[in-house]
Parts: sequence; structure tokens; C-alpha cells
Amino acid sequence: MDMDPVRNPYSPGAGSPPPALVGRNSELEAFDIAIQRLAIGRSAKSLMLTGLRGVGKTVLLIEFGKIAQGHGWIHQQIEATEDIRFPEAMAMLVRKALLRLSAGQRLADRARRAFGVLKSFQLRWDLPDGTGVVVGIDPEPGLADSGVLDDDLAGLFLEVGEVAQEQGIGVLFTIDEIQYLSKEHLAALIVGLHRVSQEQLPFMVVGAGLPSLPALAGEAKSYAERLFAFTVIDSLPPAESHVALSTPAENEGVRWNAAALDSVVEAAEGYPYFLQEFGKQAWDVAPGPATISEEDVEAAIPIAVNELDTGFFRVRIDRTSDGERAYISAMASLGAGPYGSGDVAAAMEKTTTQVGPLRDALIKRGLCYSPRYGVIDFTVPMFDEFVRRWQH
Repeated sequence: MDMDPVRNPYSPGAGSPPPALVGRNSELEAFDIAIQRLAIGRSAKSLMLTGLRGVGKTVLLIEFGKIAQGHGWIHQQIEATEDIRFPEAMAMLVRKALLRLSAGQRLADRARRAFGVLKSFQLRWDLPDGTGVVVGIDPEPGLADSGVLDDDLAGLFLEVGEVAQEQGIGVLFTIDEIQYLSKEHLAALIVGLHRVSQEQLPFMVVGAGLPSLPALAGEAKSYAERLFAFTVIDSLPPAESHVALSTPAENEGVRWNAAALDSVVEAAEGYPYFLQEFGKQAWDVAPGPATISEEDVEAAIPIAVNELDTGFFRVRIDRTSDGERAYISAMASLGAGPYGSGDVAAAMEKTTTQVGPLRDALIKRGLCYSPRYGVIDFTVPMFDEFVRRWQH
């Protein structure tokens, strides 16, 4: 067969499901068990996925949604941003869930009350409209209109959970890039989930964010670690990287030469996004008819690196200021991370106090994180290598 580019099975892209999801069985199984426990009124921790960019956190959120829907649950998702209007985003999720819970039937008294609580929340927090679609719903005072976000969000979550329980199903909210939530908003989310978990309702929130997330959650509420199961999503080991590359090709009747496979796994360092990019370019370069050789990989690697440089990497550095770029350059000049904050400052011939605002801005932007006190690193794998290429 020819190496048809239309049949290329690899899918580099933000949140694009890989053709073979490998190495994540334990996370999928843990989520499945948690959903089933909540469905029968047993306790289960909500999940928080943490890891560098490109490891497949968004893909896992999508898979969790599919699992939940397979159990008859309702799934709603959002992606947080630096300028997210959190109360409005939560009201939108609750509204969509309540509409799904009440679809196809006359609005029962319990669901009607829940819409009234939502309307009270939206009015109290000066959000658009009431429910927007349900005519004749009056605000339900006293349950989500105190003006204290912790209490009001808890009131909303309880309403959703109770309506879902009455319907014999459950509700899952997934929040990607959750590290962008402010301390206040993250605290409100944690309090809301805590109240729901105390009632053992079929309601769960799963978040995904950068490695800084556990520390941020702990700062927001000290009991966060008892409420969430924090799961680190990392690069794939070599054996699983091999499977992620070889299985999609085999399904199309194409075989990887063993040395070619080793070369790509080494170049991608096991990061799922990079495996997809290198796999895609190797497929497109290979003349076939049904084999990807080591020579094909040698020709594909520079193409794949250029694709990553102009897309995956470059989009992140384009949004930085001149000062932030100088800080990034200083980090990369020191080689591979993590880096001592003092060492980065010294490379810039400044004090840590002088460059502190730049460091904080890069962390807030999600380009860097602090693995521990006085240390900083990139949230993007191999970003230091890109910066050194970019400077030349």
C-alpha cells in the first residue's frame, strides 16, 4: 500500500484524542470507580489532574466525560482562562446541567426550585438574565444569594446534585486549565464540592492544570488534599511510547522499523503531543509502501521540530513582554531546568527582588511554575531547547 497522507493516523493538536490512548488505564479505572461509587451514594474524591503541557490532560478530561456519559451521567465542560468570569461560568454550567436534567418532561417542582435558586444566584452576582429559557420562574431566596461566593456556589452545587439524585443519574463538570482560577474562586469551588461530598450526592468536578495546582489548592483551602485525588500525568515510558506509535500504524497496515521507533521515542522524550507530531511527519515523509524506516525518521525530525517551534512553542512566547522574554532567555541559558531563582537573576545581572515581578508574571501566565521554594521551571517540555534555537 502507499503511505496515503489522508490515512495518516497521528493527530497532534491541543486536546486531540490520540489514535491509541496508552498508559492511562489506572486514571481511567479510578475515575470509573469514583463515578460508580457516587451513583450508589458512596463517597468518592473529585479528581485533579496535574502535569506539564502536552502530556494529555485535556484528552483524559474528554475520556472522563465519555465514561460518565456511558453511565448515564450528564457532562458539561469549560476551559478556564486568565480573565475567566468565574461566577458566570459556574452559572452557565449549572444552567446547562439543569436543562438536561429537565429535558423531555414537564418541569417538576424540584427542578423548578433549582432554577429559582439559579436565578437568585444570577441576580445576586449581577449575571445576565435569570435562567434565560424557563418562563415564569421566580427567584428562590435564601439558598445561593448571600453574596458570599463560597456559600452561594455550594448552594448551586447542592441543587444540581439533589435534582440529579432524584432523577437517578449524576452530573460531571470538567474544568481545564484550572490553575487560572484566582485563590478566591478556587476556594469557592473547593467549598462547594465539600458541601456536596458531605451529602454524598452524584455530582463531581474534575479539573486539569499545571504542576502548581496542588499548591494553589492547598493555599486556597487547607483541606483540599482530603477532598481531591491529585494525579500527576507525566510522559510515557519507552514501552508505552512504542505502543502509542506502532498501534495506529499497524491498524493502517504500516510497520515501523525498530530503530526508527527508538529514534522517535528518544526525540519525543515520551511526551504524547510530541509523539503525535513526530509520528505524523515520519508518516508523511516515508515513501512506503508499508514501512517507516530510520532514514524516514531522520528526514522527518527536522520537519517535526520546525512544526513544534512555529506552533506549539512559538504561540506561548509570542504573548510575553520584552522583560518576560529576557527572563525566559536567562533560564534557557542555564541549560535544562529546574532553575534556582537566584541563578536566573544572576544570569540577568540583577537581584531576585528586581526580577521577581517578571517571574510572578510568567507563573501567572502559565508558562512557568515553581516546583518548590526558590526554584522555577518551564511548564512546557523541552522549552529551553526551543528558546536556544529561537535566539539563534
